[in-house]
Amino acid sequence: MNADAGGAAEAGLRLQVRAIRLLAERTHAFELADPDGALLPPFEAGAHVDLHLPGGLVRSYSLAGDPSQRSHWLLGVLREAEGRGGSRALHDRVRVGDVLAASAPRNAFALVPGAAHTVLLAGGIGITPLKAMAHALAARGASFELHHCVRSPRHAAFAAELAATVPAGRLHRHFDGGHPAQSLDIAALLARPAPGTHLYCCGPAGFMQACAEASRHWDTGRVHFEHFKPPAEAAPAVAAGAFEVLLARRGIRVPVGPDQTIVRAIELAGLRVPTSCLSGLCGTCKTDYLEGEVEHLDYILSDEEQARCLTPCVSRARSPLLVLDL
Repeated sequence: MNADAGGAAEAGLRLQVRAIRLLAERTHAFELADPDGALLPPFEAGAHVDLHLPGGLVRSYSLAGDPSQRSHWLLGVLREAEGRGGSRALHDRVRVGDVLAASAPRNAFALVPGAAHTVLLAGGIGITPLKAMAHALAARGASFELHHCVRSPRHAAFAAELAATVPAGRLHRHFDGGHPAQSLDIAALLARPAPGTHLYCCGPAGFMQACAEASRHWDTGRVHFEHFKPPAEAAPAVAAGAFEVLLARRGIRVPVGPDQTIVRAIELAGLRVPTSCLSGLCGTCKTDYLEGEVEHLDYILSDEEQARCLTPCVSRARSPLLVLDL
């Protein structure tokens, strides 16, 4: 994940930038370590952290390193000139030796244990969480393959590390030269899902749309997506209709207008919900609810989680009242 974030994400860690190196065109690796050399908290493949960047920005980045390596964390970040400033701040203003505040790792894109086979499918910098998955799967001796779709070899981040990690014959890099007609035939790749196979996809919007269309015939529980940004056809974060939320622990009722998110309404009431992406992509604001009917607009919660949790940065109420465990 390399998602825009906003609000005030929880920052429980302080991490020093130990090294910065060129990975690919417009892409750098950032190694983050404890300033005093202590081991970092463990994380599972697919996890991300929120970084507090110069200028007051908060952005979420996937951890791309080997989960068994706790001396440092590794990020791979593409500098996006047309983005909202997070990648530019990291590339242009952060230097080796700087100390950044960060959240603990969170994971909304975890590997499902026990898969008979795993297909990792990355577009561009979407390789970051899948690289961590490759480390984890290789360490288990699991059956998997990895496909990385990029413009050219000079755009392929982590090429050497992946070649050393993924078993022979299981790493496939696809170069399109900037011409979609020359890109990987994703529909053909995913045409016949073998029993017990799980699919993990991460990349830019067009790539993710192609993956979604090519895997519609797969069992829902065996397809897993990590979006950088909400899909283009996504419903707006603020839907029509006012309602109220009751903060059960405080006994406070908060009106939510048709032009507000639940998070914003709670903030205007003088309280705070930790947030990061503000798009239903990261899970920072995930909150239990006790009563009410929820219109879920997130991209991360499973059906089981949606029965008890919501993401107040985007979710709405279908009932006049939602009772939150806050």
